[in-house]
Amino acid sequence: MSKGVVKFFNETKGFGFIIESESSKEYFVHVSGLVDKVKENDEVEFELEEGRKGLNAVNVKLA
Repeated sequence: MSKGVVKFFNETKGFGFIIESESSKEYFVHVSGLVDKVKENDEVEFELEEGRKGLNAVNVKLA
């Protein structure tokens, strides 16, 4: 599991971005990849899965 912080999440559109703590890389997250409801600045744990446009955060839950 990777750890990170939610940079942005748009509930209306159902997607956002997470910044990984270790690498500072930014990953796309879709509402279908959420376990818990998240909002900006939440600390989260997540896994990475190859998506159509690179790695996506999945199984995202509050840390």
